[in-house]
Amino acid sequence: MSGIFASIVRRDLRLGWQQGMLAIPVAFVLLVATLFAFAIGPDRAVLARIAPGAIWTATLLAALLPIDRLIRPDHEAGVLAQYAVRGLATEQIAAAKWLAHWLGFGPAMLMAAIPALALLSGNVLAIGQLLLALALATAGLAALSLMVASLTAGFRSSAALSGMLLLPLAVPVLIFGAGAMNPIDGLAALKLLAAASLFLVAVSPFATGAALRGLHR
Repeated sequence: MSGIFASIVRRDLRLGWQQGMLAIPVAFVLLVATLFAFAIGPDRAVLARIAPGAIWTATLLAALLPIDRLIRPDHEAGVLAQYAVRGLATEQIAAAKWLAHWLGFGPAMLMAAIPALALLSGNVLAIGQLLLALALATAGLAALSLMVASLTAGFRSSAALSGMLLLPLAVPVLIFGAGAMNPIDGLAALKLLAAASLFLVAVSPFATGAALRGLHR
């Protein structure tokens, strides 16, 4: 069973790389940071104040990009049904897909955050705190994206619906993530961010698994 789990992770990572789902979010975050820099102008003080919010907003929007490819292609191709025939529980399928998505999405966001922060604020001292917060947040966002993808996989055009579901649910991650950059009470926000992400990761296999079972009916 563990061999099938690992094969799902490897397969999803390979497909994500081939389809550009690892490079596109990086380019998106950097593009958003560049647009903010051009829109605000050369005022470094203003850019430094908006940098955390801009980076976290870009990260949240980047989480929308791969949603349509997380579940629906495998459902339409019958891959999920083949997993079920092999006796793999839907919760295990969901856990494997979450791990593959996080391994692709999380490091990409961490790499994009470094030049984005340098471009907007130039405060390289805050990079460690930002990377830690993003590592926690991307785990939760990956879990939330997978849940939304499994709920909308049965619809033909679900991009708008996915955004309407994901964005409101991700607001706590956005708030705590941006708050984690505060030099005064950032530690408290970081703890809340960790708790929110842990909750999403814990719930995701069961919620996604239930949605996947619904797709088979």
